[in-house]
Amino acid sequence: MKVLLVLIISFILTTVISRLFVDDWNIMLNGNVAMMLMLWFTSLGHFMFTKGMVMMMPSFIPFKGALVYLTGIMEIVLGALLVVNAARHIAGIILLVMFVVMLPANINAAIKHVDFEKGTYDGSGTGYLWFRIPLQLLFIAWILYFSVGI
Repeated sequence: MKVLLVLIISFILTTVISRLFVDDWNIMLNGNVAMMLMLWFTSLGHFMFTKGMVMMMPSFIPFKGALVYLTGIMEIVLGALLVVNAARHIAGIILLVMFVVMLPANINAAIKHVDFEKGTYDGSGTGYLWFRIPLQLLFIAWILYFSVGI
């Protein structure tokens, strides 16, 4: 999945660059920079594929379109706050809540075979969850370690 590649490649590149030019690994900062870049990448989907993102949500949720835009903006802002020392912890906690709250939408989308990029119901289905749920757990663990400090 693209988001995993963005996260891992960003982390490796920022860590190598940091080591070469600052003479320090800066692992904690680079973990947060990588998550920021990943969140900025995922936020693009909220604006480019709004219809598909709306289709992912359970039917009982109101104001789906506005919620898609709001969460996209939140990903941009919270991602940026991850690299601000004074705001990192609280941004991390809010992101943890978002990652937990968004998981049911991903499960719902898989059950409904939503392809959010196309805005159709011909996605990969529940088999996708074998990748998505561990990926979501990785994001949660990443935030816990690099941002919240647990």
